[in-house]
Amino acid sequence: MNLKKIIFSIFLLGIYANTFSQTTIPVNEQYARIAPEWLQKGIIYQIQPRAFTPEGTLPAATKRLKDVAKIGVTIVYLCSVFVADDNEDQRTWSPRQKASKMNNAKNPYRMMDYYHVDPEYGNDDDLKTFVNECHRLGLRIMLDMVYLHCGSRAVFLKENPDFVKRDKNGEIINAGWNWPALNYKNTKLREYLWENMEYWVKNFDVDGFRMDVAYGVPLDFWETARTRLEKIRPDIGMLAEAHEYRRPEDQLKAFDVSYSSIYFNDMTNVLNGKYPVSHLRNTWNKIANKCPKNSRFIHYFDNHDTSNNDWYNRKEKSWGFDACNAVFVHLFTLDGIPFIYNGQEIADTARHSIFGKAPIAWNRSNTYAGQTRFKFLQTLCGLYKKEQALINGDLVWISNNQPNSVLSYLRDDGSEQIMIIINLSNYPVRLKIEPLECMRNKKFNSLLEKGIISGSIEKGFEIQAYGFLVSKMM
Repeated sequence: MNLKKIIFSIFLLGIYANTFSQTTIPVNEQYARIAPEWLQKGIIYQIQPRAFTPEGTLPAATKRLKDVAKIGVTIVYLCSVFVADDNEDQRTWSPRQKASKMNNAKNPYRMMDYYHVDPEYGNDDDLKTFVNECHRLGLRIMLDMVYLHCGSRAVFLKENPDFVKRDKNGEIINAGWNWPALNYKNTKLREYLWENMEYWVKNFDVDGFRMDVAYGVPLDFWETARTRLEKIRPDIGMLAEAHEYRRPEDQLKAFDVSYSSIYFNDMTNVLNGKYPVSHLRNTWNKIANKCPKNSRFIHYFDNHDTSNNDWYNRKEKSWGFDACNAVFVHLFTLDGIPFIYNGQEIADTARHSIFGKAPIAWNRSNTYAGQTRFKFLQTLCGLYKKEQALINGDLVWISNNQPNSVLSYLRDDGSEQIMIIINLSNYPVRLKIEPLECMRNKKFNSLLEKGIISGSIEKGFEIQAYGFLVSKMM
């Protein structure tokens, strides 16, 4: 065999080996992409403009950013502020939009123009000012992009009617929510949207994007988007609105982090009394067995969607102040990225809606509950930033004798270990844990606690309702 044939054979073998490895290695045995440090170590704060200020505008929101920075968060995720479709025909409205009874045609997730800020919130320069103020305060900024569907009056439809899906008769095919589905078989549409993301990075200096209903858009579109965006900003951050099981391969190349929707739903069922607390451990293990290694998820118990579905019964009202604090401890100590929804820092209980102005009751910041919650979240943010095991440590579950009520686990980064115990029930418990081998004959120094009457690893713990302990192995 001559040299050319040998080289060609090696080339073919390489292609075959690469293809074989990609198609045969299960997703859960591969590793998630390495996220930019600012996102991997970040604490996200979501701003929903119609709720964030009474004015509901970007200039008003910009003035409040200094108060957001004081919490200790590091990332602002801004809900969609682009020009929304103003079609008043309610047949084009989403079911939730109609059910809200707010009679506002403009749904911020029904797009008309991807390239401009909706006048309701201000103008393009106002967004630039908002981004600049975020950066001045040391905050990263992620914009909310809505690429599954558009409004019936989208500005590009007149010149590009095939940017949306159509049936054989030329009639528009809707995605969910009664809105026209974007047609990703059209290469011009793809280019239009890639350039749209590039536009906001180049001209507005945004740090990343949250992608609405990301699982409904072809994965190869997102992968190409990342490749293009990294040429402009190498540390671009991308958050997929997609639950843990929806498309686990999202984090192999395209996305840095996804939603923890399944875990959130199960946590809600636990707090509502439907499941025992041990169900969360089972759910977490299922997620870990389904997704790439080192996958990342945001951890929350409220956002613009959940509060919107629960208009008159925010978690602050249905769970209570102490239960919400206990859940916040879990969000900040669980493996993932903590997420705060605007208003939670003052334990806000006002109605929220993306379908019209329903502002946070900021006067609650003057109450005992509001001030206590703010300081509590400041403490959690400070602890999260200081203790690297909470960011980089493996999650190791610790068994205990109160599986119906108590979560117990360790965060271990190899050099430091932090033990977390949280009573998610509304009654006191006498807890006995089964210490891991690395915990034996070790002492723990309390970093944060509430409702721990007495206790030790050897003798057990007495924990009040919604009590918790975060302690570091010494």
